[in-house]
Amino acid sequence: MAEWRPVTTWTIAALVVGVVALVAGAELLVRGAAAIATRLGIQPVVIGLTVVAFGTSAPELAVSLGAALDANTDVAFGNVVGSNIANILLILGASAVVGGLAVSQRIVRIDVPLLIVASIAALVMALDNSIGRLDGALLFAGVLVYTGWLIRSSRNETAAVAAEYAESVNELDDLVEDRPLLVQVGLVVAGLVILVVGSQLLVNAATDIAEELGVSDLVIGLTVVALGTSLPELATSLMAAFRGQRDIAVGNIVGSSLFNLLCVLGASGVIASDGIGVSDASLRLDFPVMLAATVVLVPIFWNGFKISRLEGVVLIAFYIAYVAYLVLDASDSAAADVVGPAVLLVAPLVLMTFAVLGYQGWRRHRATAG
Repeated sequence: MAEWRPVTTWTIAALVVGVVALVAGAELLVRGAAAIATRLGIQPVVIGLTVVAFGTSAPELAVSLGAALDANTDVAFGNVVGSNIANILLILGASAVVGGLAVSQRIVRIDVPLLIVASIAALVMALDNSIGRLDGALLFAGVLVYTGWLIRSSRNETAAVAAEYAESVNELDDLVEDRPLLVQVGLVVAGLVILVVGSQLLVNAATDIAEELGVSDLVIGLTVVALGTSLPELATSLMAAFRGQRDIAVGNIVGSSLFNLLCVLGASGVIASDGIGVSDASLRLDFPVMLAATVVLVPIFWNGFKISRLEGVVLIAFYIAYVAYLVLDASDSAAADVVGPAVLLVAPLVLMTFAVLGYQGWRRHRATAG
């Protein structure tokens, strides 16, 4: 059994400061970049679909790049996969519990299938236990193609899509009027600096915690680091759900998860000298959990183009079970031998239920459309 040592106060403080810096840095970066784009005359829809949507993933990018440069590839990998699992199961589930979520047909027909394809592609690339530089370059090329397609397709978006980002754009208009361009550039620079400092604090603190608790960097990356870097997505989606902007909450999560796989994992694979190592344990557990969580969105979304409170509770329950298994297994607890089989028994039954309900919803949609 691994040796557990007390986590020092300084380590916890560094972890908290790192998380706060990541959130603050991402906020400054998004506001500054979006305001500059608005001043330059870029369409509001493009800003919403790119800068604002991808900006919430800035902490994941900063942390994974920093970890990759420090050769701490377990944290870099765990951060991406763990963040996507947290995005779908925890954050999407919690947002649905707040008041149910609406899902646009565009997300069901385009964005979720793209996320599934990206997840499968990343899994196939990792079968040799590594996301190498070529793999990373291919993934990163994917985000460039996706962003270019978003910009082109935004020209044909309806007024309803533009209205999704009306509040954010109005806020940005106020910023443009009140502050000169130099100040907006300063926000971007300050945001980048704070992100870099915050990512280093978080990675170093997480590594220290892993050593002091006797668990692997991968487990810390999948849990503590992933949750810390997912705070912007959590705040954005919960706030959108509270305000009744329930379609924005879903789009934020799906877009962020796609960005994590294509840009964050891709860029990390490119800059890591020996690639991003992927353990057999991750191929057996973490990747399948991420892929299953992504695939289950299809039948859930097709069932009335919404996520109910009950479905949100189920998603959260699976996230709790996943994290509980990671912690118990890392501590060599016998309880892990109970939690694992229990989840494996319950999960297929829940997935089958979602599939049946989703199929019925799809048939109702076709009958109505016909």
